Amino acid sequence: MLGGVETRSVSPVFVGRADELAVLTDALTRAEGQEPQAMLIGGEAGVGKTRLTEEFLCEADRRGAVVAVGGCVEIGAEGLPFAPFSTALRTLHRLLPEELAAAAAGQEDELARILPELGDTPRGPHDEESTARLFELTARMLERLAADRTVVLVLEDLHWSDTSTRHLLSYLFRSLAGGRLVVVATYRADDVHRRHPLRPLLAELDRLRTVRRIELSRFSRAEVRRQLAGILAAQPDEDFVDSVFDRSDGNAFFVEELVASRESGCRTGLTESLRDLLLVRVEVLPDETQGLVRIVAEGGSAVEYPLLRAVAGLSEDELIEALRAAVGANILLATPDGDGYRFRHSLVREAVSDDLLPGERARVNRRYAEALETDPSLIRAEERVIRLASYWYHANDPAKALPAVLVASVAARRRHAYSEQLRLLERAMDLWDSVPQEVREALRPADYTDVYPPCGCDPASTPLQRLDLLAEATVAARYGGERERALKITKTALRLLEEDRDPLRSAWFWTERSRLVAGLGRGDGWEEIAKAQDLVRGLPPSRVHAEVLVWAAGWGMLHKPGPDNLAAAERAVEYARMVGAEDTELNARITVGCLLTDSGDGPGGLAEMHAVRERATELGLTMLAGRAHINLTSQLESMGRSREAVELAEQGAELVRKSRLLDTEAWVCGNMAESLYSLGRWDEAVEAARRTVLVGQSAAPRGSGSARLAYLALARGELAEAAQQFAAARAHFGTHDAQPQHRIPLYRLAIGLAAGEGRITDVRAETAAAIAYGFPLGQHRYAWPLLLASASAEADARGLPAAGAGRDAALDVLRTAARRLATPVPVWGAHAEYVRAELLRAEARDTVADWAAVEEAIRPLERPYLLARARHRLAEAMLAAGGDREPAAVLLREAYATADRIGSRRLREDLALLAQRARLPLTAADASPATPAPRTDPAEALGLTSRERDVLRLVAAGSTNRKIAEELFISPKTASVHVSNILAKLGVAGRGEAAALAHRLRLFGPPVPVSPRPEAARRGV
Repeated sequence: MLGGVETRSVSPVFVGRADELAVLTDALTRAEGQEPQAMLIGGEAGVGKTRLTEEFLCEADRRGAVVAVGGCVEIGAEGLPFAPFSTALRTLHRLLPEELAAAAAGQEDELARILPELGDTPRGPHDEESTARLFELTARMLERLAADRTVVLVLEDLHWSDTSTRHLLSYLFRSLAGGRLVVVATYRADDVHRRHPLRPLLAELDRLRTVRRIELSRFSRAEVRRQLAGILAAQPDEDFVDSVFDRSDGNAFFVEELVASRESGCRTGLTESLRDLLLVRVEVLPDETQGLVRIVAEGGSAVEYPLLRAVAGLSEDELIEALRAAVGANILLATPDGDGYRFRHSLVREAVSDDLLPGERARVNRRYAEALETDPSLIRAEERVIRLASYWYHANDPAKALPAVLVASVAARRRHAYSEQLRLLERAMDLWDSVPQEVREALRPADYTDVYPPCGCDPASTPLQRLDLLAEATVAARYGGERERALKITKTALRLLEEDRDPLRSAWFWTERSRLVAGLGRGDGWEEIAKAQDLVRGLPPSRVHAEVLVWAAGWGMLHKPGPDNLAAAERAVEYARMVGAEDTELNARITVGCLLTDSGDGPGGLAEMHAVRERATELGLTMLAGRAHINLTSQLESMGRSREAVELAEQGAELVRKSRLLDTEAWVCGNMAESLYSLGRWDEAVEAARRTVLVGQSAAPRGSGSARLAYLALARGELAEAAQQFAAARAHFGTHDAQPQHRIPLYRLAIGLAAGEGRITDVRAETAAAIAYGFPLGQHRYAWPLLLASASAEADARGLPAAGAGRDAALDVLRTAARRLATPVPVWGAHAEYVRAELLRAEARDTVADWAAVEEAIRPLERPYLLARARHRLAEAMLAAGGDREPAAVLLREAYATADRIGSRRLREDLALLAQRARLPLTAADASPATPAPRTDPAEALGLTSRERDVLRLVAAGSTNRKIAEELFISPKTASVHVSNILAKLGVAGRGEAAALAHRLRLFGPPVPVSPRPEAARRGV
């Protein structure tokens, strides 16, 4: 190529930017220590971003780093999906072929969506997790590639980036956790106006502490002088320095252009117009060269030599001479890979392109399009369809542009570039009315659409309709995360369907609208589903009909459990079978299985879901197999079969992790955390819950993970952490979509927090609200733990002054609610026994027999935490009743060992205090009949002084600081100081929590009786 003929207009001396280069080299050093680095370089056009980057890359190369550069391509509004990443990864593939193949091993099909050299791009699957799945795979591939070598990835011209590129960059900057990787992105700051699509990304990245941003300013006069000296290889005249500095205003590129204009003999003077300045050197070139430069300007950011030869209309010798003149004038440069040409600076290309006449621009684009249609091999296959669509569109030929744009939309979809697919579909709809009818009638839905089920027509023979495009755009917008746009598209479609009645198409759009309304928090989606049901009622079976029934049954299962949902789900299965829609059938059968177990047919429901899981796995329908794992693990936990649930969850997590179904994995991990909590494997439960929050893409699974973490913190006695996770869970779940499976556990957490902080009034309020909300069919699994938490709080609060008023009514409410709850399996029967015993304890009527029954019911269930709590109460009752103390000691030791193993600080403290009061050892090694454990004062064990003990006694009684001061003859300020010290020593956040702790530890109550108390008559709930 013609790389060595250019005239020097660039200073060989690197001027200024020492601080900025130091920041970049520091990032390189950090990356060499396995700390990934993210850098942003911004500045106006021509200020020197590229030169700074080149100097940095020279340093990186000197230090042995592997360097890959990719630039965003300006080609119409839609852009090339993942263009800079594809280019950079192609370089890495060339430099490190074996290493990249190893890093991508097992995921070549998916990663081919970004790097086509890895293989053929599969047609699916397509869902709302597809893009996140691809991003995760890309991030992990880069981390593996940079595990034992430093890799520098440079992405240039983000101001031209497509939406998919921006989303992937954001994901990388947020998720890269390891490897010797530096990612540098540059952008033109003066192009990023208030409504520019890059602006939100820059704002987001500014909030990340891991991203460093460099803003380049213009040169000072001294720096311009140094730049001129470098270009001219001599000290410049001071008047010339002043003139250039005034005209360029310190912009490095403008300085170069001003010098080049003077040196190339352009004697037109220093023009006032920047556009004239950029064009003046083009206009002195030979006519053929000027014409060629105009052609290159319309070809894109770079034009391949074979394509340019086909479009230019010159002989090869004439083309070479014209290129030589353009390269010699420093207007064009050979591309880094040596297969084409680009402008030395995009500002020149923009000026040349803007100077074209409208008809001239259309003619040049037509020549590009015709050349590509004649010989598709002129450019890379992955770029062909999108560039052809752009050329035909700018050629102002709607009849040619519409099919090309639709083909490009299909290609974008296959690359999971849904935002680009949406833009192309919107362009197709803009073109629709301008295209001759005969052209539109030749288009077929089967060729351009994939998500819209046939609505009483053959997609291979029926002409494509505008509604088909609207349907495809709706799903593209939803998959691309643009739900607001998708909602507007459904509104447009339904308005069209008011004029052209088509109940199946309308039902499909209403079902989509239901998803979107729920996803945006505008409602629960039921109103839209009800309209879809009305539209399909009475119609023959169809795929749309089956999908509406599945969605309705699933909605009912989650929001309004009841027998009607089972009938709808079974009818959906029947309809799906009739029309041969096996994926819809399997989805409906999962819902059937869940509803069967909820209604009491556990074996039947589990068998149905296992069958679906196996069939979906066999067909490669990983999303459905994942949903089967989610619901199976949930139902097994509901039946008390936690060990089975964990084993199945581990299998499910491995399955969906391979396909990077992130939300599905989050749900599976959340269910695993719940079952691990039940089994007392709390450290593992924390890991699973954190994984849920980490990988979840939607709010609901993240809310589930936060709720699990809140439960664990509450059980461990970490109230501050529990409150924080509870707030996170509530924020994730929101208030718009009140599913019982989310709402009831939140009530349970609110009760636990209120109880831990000594707010018995709030405990009762939350309990009343939960009972008023209701416990629908199948929700006993969440209701029993809630009632147990409330009953335990009432029992623990017995004796507190604030708890007396309203206690009888509160206990009656709990007893009534418990009588109405189902106990279909032993685990919930054990909970019923536990609730009954706690209610008796709240009235001081519990007996050894009551707690023995609870312990006996829980013992075979593999619920160590629940069993340890029951043994605590049983031991307490035995000691209170008198008699042989050794069985109580054994129970205490067993419970203490469990509490210590699972990490429940609160239970451990309660057991230690009981053992201390009863003078019983907590370990077998300490047990010695001759030396009973010494009796110690628990207040002293907590480090409380005599005065602080007096103050705490009054705090526990509900006294204010002023009342405490009056009682103890001290000032209110001194009382306040004592209260603050007490809170710090007890490790609690407020007075209520301190009072509750004092009461729970019986700091001021009588010791455990050593003489028997009369056995109260055992009474039922």
